[in-house]
Amino acid sequence: MSLRDALEGKEYIIRQINTNDDELNSFLFSLGCYSGEPITVVSRKKAGCVVSIKDGRYNIDNQLATAILV
Repeated sequence: MSLRDALEGKEYIIRQINTNDDELNSFLFSLGCYSGEPITVVSRKKAGCVVSIKDGRYNIDNQLATAILV
């Protein structure tokens, strides 16, 4: 299931990041978004969602949310 389909307020474990962009993978890794890490969808917006990773909250768009598998 992708992060786009995840329920608000429920903690998930990231299983995989499906992107072929090495720069994007590096950026996500710097945020703490990689396989095995917990992630929570805090709220949904029209163009994406707000997620909590470690001690930070980030706004991600729907395309990126689809690439993060939980």
